[in-house]
Amino acid sequence: MSEQATAAHPAKNRRTLVGRVVSDKMRKTVTVLIERRVKHPVIGKTMTRSKKYHAHVEAGEFGLGDLVEIAECRPISRTKAWRVTRLLEKSKGV
Repeated sequence: MSEQATAAHPAKNRRTLVGRVVSDKMRKTVTVLIERRVKHPVIGKTMTRSKKYHAHVEAGEFGLGDLVEIAECRPISRTKAWRVTRLLEKSKGV
């Protein structure tokens, strides 16, 4: 029965975002800044919109300035519902 249930319900496609780590001061948590470019509806100018997400990290392997991919997951705490899935680029500074 359980084999049929897992085959009938494959893993959900989770939202993934790519952003830069702007804070690593918390234990098991990093703050990731996501930037997106949108066109203004009236003026037509391309503008940059940004949002910060708290993402869960089991070990503190991600540092300030790293480019990471985060994926949506179940709520871990009041502000944390994302998990860092992989490191895309290590920070060049510091």
